[in-house]
Amino acid sequence: MNRPQSIERMIDVIKKLPGVGPKMAERLSYHILKMTDNEINRLVDSILKARQTVKSCSVCYNLSERDPCPICADSAKERSIICVVETPQDLIAVSRVKDYKGLYFVLGGALSPLDAVGPDDIRIDKLIKRLKSDNISEVIIATDADSKGEMTAIYLAELIKKLDVKVTRLGYGLPVGGDIEYADEVTISRAIAGRKEM
Repeated sequence: MNRPQSIERMIDVIKKLPGVGPKMAERLSYHILKMTDNEINRLVDSILKARQTVKSCSVCYNLSERDPCPICADSAKERSIICVVETPQDLIAVSRVKDYKGLYFVLGGALSPLDAVGPDDIRIDKLIKRLKSDNISEVIIATDADSKGEMTAIYLAELIKKLDVKVTRLGYGLPVGGDIEYADEVTISRAIAGRKEM
């Protein structure tokens, strides 16, 4: 027996979420159908509310309900160091580390010629503009340790060195091919402490 079309449509929408395959989409769809009207309304309301209130910070491009975001607005932050990450999730992972007191910049992705993602498709120009306007002495490149992240790190290092700014890369501790957002606090802390100049 075939599933009703409305369930098929729900499964198709849910499986487009990152990391959700067909089986998980099916399980989530049937779970949603079992939820009470109140639970469904809370879920829908929370999604709509987040879409309406969460925006990109005009300084670092982190997601926030305020502009500038609380990190950029924090006067206790070390304003001469910027940690460059690929995504807001990576920023959250690094910000859990108590040892790092600097600021951030979210690129919005990584270079990937195979996926047609070039320098103009991520915020490299905005990063360079910020480095020229702010008094930055060091940029920590905290892109993922996979091939896209490494390519992005090398490209950024070449550009940033021309501005006479020190460029470092997270040290060992992060697994090659691993995503920063999934690393634990201690691993990221060691990676920051062991950063190397590029």
